[in-house]
Amino acid sequence: MNLGKFVINGPARLNGDVYISGAKNAAVAIIPAALLVDGTCRIENVPDISDVKLLLNIIEQLGAQVEFENDNTIIIDASNINSYTASYDMVKNMRASYYLIGSLLGRLGRAEVSSPGGCDFGFRPIDQHIKGFEALGAKVDIEYGVVKARADKLTGNQIYLDVVSVGATINLMLAAVKAEGVTSIENAAKEPHVVDVANFLNAMGANIKGAGTDVIKIKGVEKLRGGASYAIIPDQIEAGTFMIAAAATGGDVTVRNIIPKHMESLSAKLIEMNVGVIEGEDWIRIVNNGQIVKANVKTLPYPGFPTDLHPLIAVLLCKAEGTSTITEGVWDQRFQYVDELKRMGAMIKVDGRIAVIEGVQRLSGAPVKATDLRAGAAMVVAGLAAEGTTEVHNIKYIDRGYEKFEEKLRKLGADIKRV
Repeated sequence: MNLGKFVINGPARLNGDVYISGAKNAAVAIIPAALLVDGTCRIENVPDISDVKLLLNIIEQLGAQVEFENDNTIIIDASNINSYTASYDMVKNMRASYYLIGSLLGRLGRAEVSSPGGCDFGFRPIDQHIKGFEALGAKVDIEYGVVKARADKLTGNQIYLDVVSVGATINLMLAAVKAEGVTSIENAAKEPHVVDVANFLNAMGANIKGAGTDVIKIKGVEKLRGGASYAIIPDQIEAGTFMIAAAATGGDVTVRNIIPKHMESLSAKLIEMNVGVIEGEDWIRIVNNGQIVKANVKTLPYPGFPTDLHPLIAVLLCKAEGTSTITEGVWDQRFQYVDELKRMGAMIKVDGRIAVIEGVQRLSGAPVKATDLRAGAAMVVAGLAAEGTTEVHNIKYIDRGYEKFEEKLRKLGADIKRV
């Protein structure tokens, strides 16, 4: 974990092409999913980020073999998984470690996984995960912060999620893949990385239909045969980060190796804000059209506007003419970035789940800290758009989700260095 800081001299006008890495949120679910495979699987387009390294370390401790073909291609052999326990020391820095519960339960019929860490958003409940595991026939207890699940046999069932939850949808898919009979997950999350995990499992021999809709049907199979290759989708949030950075700095940037359909909610909002958006088959070009205009944003589960882009769009709204609002429809604790942005001259008032943002003439460089992964990226974008020097501290959060972030920005003309 790097405890350094980024020093940014602004303002910068970003120009050029940037290539987007594999999706963090898909990778941290597909790696645990590989534990269900009897034999090897080859995974391409794996982002080279700290969350992935942590997770690979955890599955090695559980008995899997991990081999790197190159920085972004790994071969996992889970034939010799011999442990169902992931201790607090193993998972304390990683929210996505809860996917180990679903995969170990599906593989070994037992899982003991400490409550996860990761970004500090208050307590993220896993009640929907537990409800689903119990519906499949598992007994689940939480003792001293450890989730203990066991089942002599998992049997397909109908599961209705009370809230749309990406984590619960993926975890229940993992547990149900080898369960006897048919499982149906209703009110399922539709995010691109949910679809990616289902596609990965199907490539390994699972039988999952309906991923990307609100009902996912899983017909249990006896084994996942493995032996196949799978490439992770591009990172929708990294793509959005660079699109917003281009707009905030008045630049001209082509964001490549993406799926433009995944970006529709952001593209539509940028067009509404008077930002030029030109779309190709696997790229989007963002062009400065002059003054950015105010907008109202509400974050929602996919295909709505992503909560992970909330702090980033806030930076852009600080540069817009007039008064804008952001309504947070997913995570209550998303507003931790506000005090940091105010240090740079932003005018933001928060009332419950709504931030009211008054556009300002300019942002000024200041020492700020990353309060979580996406807030950290937002501080970097604010530093690029601000006048003077900005220091972003706590960049370990940023390293959890962005591959070679400062390198990619430097190639676009940013004056940013890691200290």
